[in-house]
Amino acid sequence: MVVYSKGFLVWFTGLSGAGKSTLASSLHRCLHERVLRSELLDGDEVRSNLSKGLTFSKEDRDINIRRIGFVARLLARNGVAVIVAAISPYADVRDEVRKQTQAEEVPFIEAYVDCPIDVLVKRDVKGLYKRALSGEISDFTGINAPYEPPDNPEIHIHTDQESSDISLSIILEYLESNELIKNIEK
Repeated sequence: MVVYSKGFLVWFTGLSGAGKSTLASSLHRCLHERVLRSELLDGDEVRSNLSKGLTFSKEDRDINIRRIGFVARLLARNGVAVIVAAISPYADVRDEVRKQTQAEEVPFIEAYVDCPIDVLVKRDVKGLYKRALSGEISDFTGINAPYEPPDNPEIHIHTDQESSDISLSIILEYLESNELIKNIEK
């Protein structure tokens, strides 16, 4: 059995198709199976509900990330393990959310889901990268809109080099070694 004493926030960031939602869902399922209170805030779902009507301008992207951060902090400070999967392309607003979260004494774990563009283009089942590269989609992060990778993420996942099971074990090992979740069965 695994337990934790207070909430925390795992913030998955990375380009579209890198594996953020897949890893976030796997982590959420794993924590749920261990009977931990956890919530998953997926960027696409939040955008279509909490941030409906926002554009993909820097200002609106920042508003979206601040909204996600607010909800995540609210849950985490009340003992919930919160998992966020959002591209969150700008370092300044990610750092702002980190500082606000840590100011409330909630652990903030940035998990950078890293995958090279050429691999993302090859695995792009929705054809978004192809459309962005052809100019059909504007403001597409990583192609014609910036993505600022984290300088010092707590967790750095390379989805082009490791399986999702290995990536998940790296995340769980980090949470355990930092005593955010504890294995009480030996």
